[in-house]
Amino acid sequence: MTSHGSPELVLRRRPFGSWLLGPVDQSPRRLRARLQVLMTTFSIGTNLIGAVVVFVLAVFVLPGPSLVDRLQLVDAIIIPLYFVFAMAIGCVWSIRLTRRVTRWIDLDRPATRREQIATLQLPLRLTLIEVVLWLVAAVFFTVMTVVLQPENALRVALTVIDGTIITCAVSYLLTEFALRPVAARALVDSPPPRRLLAAGLKARTIFFWAVGSAVPVAGLMLAAVLSLIERDVTATRLSIVILALGIVALGNGALLTWLSAKSVVAPVRSVRDALTLIGEGRLDVSIPVFDGTELGSLQAGFNRMTEGLRERERIRDVFGRYVGPGVVQEALTRERLGGEERFAAVLFIDLVGSTELATQRPPTEVVQLLNRFFAIVVDEVDRQGGFVNKFAGDAALAVFGAPAELPDPAGSALSAGRELARRLSEELPEATAGIGVTAGIVVAGTVGDVRRHEYTVIGDPVNEAARLSELAKTSPGRLIASMAAVDECEPAEADQWRTSELVTVRGRSVPTRLAVPQ
Repeated sequence: MTSHGSPELVLRRRPFGSWLLGPVDQSPRRLRARLQVLMTTFSIGTNLIGAVVVFVLAVFVLPGPSLVDRLQLVDAIIIPLYFVFAMAIGCVWSIRLTRRVTRWIDLDRPATRREQIATLQLPLRLTLIEVVLWLVAAVFFTVMTVVLQPENALRVALTVIDGTIITCAVSYLLTEFALRPVAARALVDSPPPRRLLAAGLKARTIFFWAVGSAVPVAGLMLAAVLSLIERDVTATRLSIVILALGIVALGNGALLTWLSAKSVVAPVRSVRDALTLIGEGRLDVSIPVFDGTELGSLQAGFNRMTEGLRERERIRDVFGRYVGPGVVQEALTRERLGGEERFAAVLFIDLVGSTELATQRPPTEVVQLLNRFFAIVVDEVDRQGGFVNKFAGDAALAVFGAPAELPDPAGSALSAGRELARRLSEELPEATAGIGVTAGIVVAGTVGDVRRHEYTVIGDPVNEAARLSELAKTSPGRLIASMAAVDECEPAEADQWRTSELVTVRGRSVPTRLAVPQ
C-alpha cells in the first residue's frame, strides 16, 4: 500500500508517477495534446522565473555600479521583447523537433531502435535549444552592456550564464517528466538501449548535484569578487547580497534535489507497487518502462520476471491438469516422490456399455459424452480432497490420501462414491457407470525412467477397487465398497453404509466383505 492509495489504483491511474501524465492506453491524439500543454507550461514557467531571478540579481542584488539608474527606455523594451521572441522561437523549434522525433506515435506503430534512442535523447535535445537561446541572451546583453555600461559587463555576463545552467537543468528534469508516456511507448517491446546506460543514473546524479551545489557557490564567489572590485561596498550591502544569494541557492538546491529525487523514485515506486500485487497473487501485472537509465532496465527486468512467473504458473496449471495439483505440489516441494507405503482409499469408476456407445454413436458425440462424464468425476473427486490419478479410456482411477494426506481418506472416497452415483443418475442419465471403493496400504510413488516418469499408486486396494467396479455394474445402485473402507472411515460416513455379502473377486484369493449404501 502507498500513502496515495492502493497499488492497483496507482498502477491504473498513475502508471507514470503522476496523474498529470494520464493513463497508459491514452490515444495518440490525447497524448500529443497533453504533451504539448505540459511542455509549453513547463518551458514558459521555468524560463520566466529564471529570467526574473537573473534580472533581479544582476540589477538589484550583486555589488557594483547601479544598473537601476542607468536603465534606459530602450532596455526596458528590449529585455521583455527578447524574452517573448526567444520563447516563441523556442516553442516552435521544440514542437517541430518533438513531432519529428515522435512521428512513429502518429503512425501507430512500434518505435525502431533508432527511434527509441532519439526519443530517450529528446529531453536533452530540447534542453539544448533553451541553452542556445540563453547563451544568445548572454552574448547579446553582455555586448549591449559593454557598449552602454562597460563596468557592469562582467556582472551581467556571469549572472546570465549562472541562470542559464540552473534554469536549463530544471527545465531538463521537467521535460523528462512530461515525456515519460512517450518513452514508455518507445520502450514497450525492449529495455533501454545500452548506449544510453553509459551516462545513466550515476552521471545524472553527479551533474544535478553540481548544478544544485556548485553553481550557487560559484554565485557567492562571484559576489565576493565583485565586492573586491567595488571597494566601497558597505557591510550592510554585502550582507544583503549574501542573504539574497543564499535564498536563491537554497531554493535552487531544494528544487533540483526534489525533481531529481522524483525522477528516481517514480520508476522504483512503480516496481514496488507491482511487487505488492504479485505478493498478493496477482500475476497479471505489467508496468510501463519510461526511464532511459538503469532504472528503466529495472522496470524492464521486472516485466520479464512477471512474464516468467506467468509462464511458470501456466505450466504448473497445465501440469496439474495432467497429474493433479497434489502431485504437482509434492513434485515441487520434494526432490523425488519416491515409493512410500501409505494408507489410502481408492475409487475406480467405469462406464457400462462403452463398446456399444462407440458403435452406436458418432465419435464426436462419444467424446462429448466422455468429457461430460469425466467432468463430473473430477469435480466430485476434487471436492472431496482426492485426485484423479489415471484416465483409462472410459474409466478413471481416483486416490484419496496420497500424495497429499487427508484426515479421513476412506470417508472422503466413500462420500465421493455416493455423490458420484447420485450426480450421474441426475446429470448424465444416458450413461451408467460402476463404482468401486476400497481402502488399504498402497505404495505411492513414481514409476518409469529419470527422463520420463509418472506418479501412481500400486497395491492390492487398486486391483480390488477395479474388481468392485465390475461387480457394481450389475448391482442396483451401481456402487459397491469394501467393508475394510467402511471400517476405516468416520462414524458419520459409516452410518450411510450397510454390510452385504462376502465374495471373492477375480484375481484375489482372500474374500471381500461388500458394503452398499443404506
